[in-house]
Amino acid sequence: MKEIKAIIKAYDEMDKATQQAALATVVRVEGSSYRRTGARMLVMDNGTWIGGISGGCLEGDALKRARLAINSSRPTLITYDTSEDDPHQIGVGLGCNGIIDVLFCPLDFNNPQNQVEVLKSCIQESREIHTLITITSLNGKWQLPKTGQIIKYKGSGSLSIFGDRILEAEMDKQIQHQIAEKKSAPYSFESQNGRTADLFIEILPPEIHVVLMGHQYDVYPMSRLFKELGWRVSIVAELIKVNSLIKGIADEIKTPAEFPELIIDEHTAIILMSHDYKTDKKNLPKALSTNASYIGMLGPRVRSERIWAELEQEGQAVTGDEMARIFAPLGLDIGAVNPEEIALSLAAGIRAAFSGRDGSFLRERRSPIHSRN
Repeated sequence: MKEIKAIIKAYDEMDKATQQAALATVVRVEGSSYRRTGARMLVMDNGTWIGGISGGCLEGDALKRARLAINSSRPTLITYDTSEDDPHQIGVGLGCNGIIDVLFCPLDFNNPQNQVEVLKSCIQESREIHTLITITSLNGKWQLPKTGQIIKYKGSGSLSIFGDRILEAEMDKQIQHQIAEKKSAPYSFESQNGRTADLFIEILPPEIHVVLMGHQYDVYPMSRLFKELGWRVSIVAELIKVNSLIKGIADEIKTPAEFPELIIDEHTAIILMSHDYKTDKKNLPKALSTNASYIGMLGPRVRSERIWAELEQEGQAVTGDEMARIFAPLGLDIGAVNPEEIALSLAAGIRAAFSGRDGSFLRERRSPIHSRN
């Protein structure tokens, strides 16, 4: 999401009367690759680019491809194959051993539904999981669909552009599957009359939202790191106690009384870090009453266990389902000592939890780091 926001910012700041641009998007990955599907790169005709589609090995060629797409005013799909020992293939010798399809789309600034404008509309809307359908390739005669077009999926009716109910039903079934799996994936479809359409079904969740319930000095390095990751940061504390430096970093600051005004969803992590036992104890039931899927409690395990025991004695026992959302102590065991290292531990733990990973050493992992298509 951070990359998309950077692309939108650069796009909005362009002089569209004198400049042109193209958007490069990774729409298929087979095997290993530094970047995954959905990685994007905005390329301007003056050679400036924002974002990236690889670790740097493909960007040089991507600049040329983007300019060709701009000059021809036509989207192009380019395949980079780093799995073969071909000295003429871009990216060979880097050890990625993957096949990457990149779609280069020239941007029509007069089209309110161009690729970047569609992404912008997703960012501007409420925090929800967006499903985007990018048409990466078409074969046969199609009346309305165009290669490079992005469809914001809102239900089966969004697919009527294809003009084939049987094909649309097949597409809708696969899209629903990807939504249920919460995973993006490319997919090829063939109609009964032999026409084919290759789509990139993209599941685009909102950025992670971290709510820090506290005002002590360690809120500052945490806020800085979380913002660097592209996450949304909210602070809950009495305004008079909040460091002025934090005010320039956090997206919003709410008083404890204003806590119910925060938009808290399943993509939210709440961190109880007031460094005051009574305050954290009072805030835990508040946090559990929200839809946050991650609730972290700063401090040793014995402290958290004491809070749980006292709440049970007071008739506010934490249920088994609620306990599954609580991370106490929170963070990963990296030997963190200072506030900056603790912030790193917390960030890694939150990312692991939202990714469904255990945060262990990758050298111990026997399966691929990313799922393979």
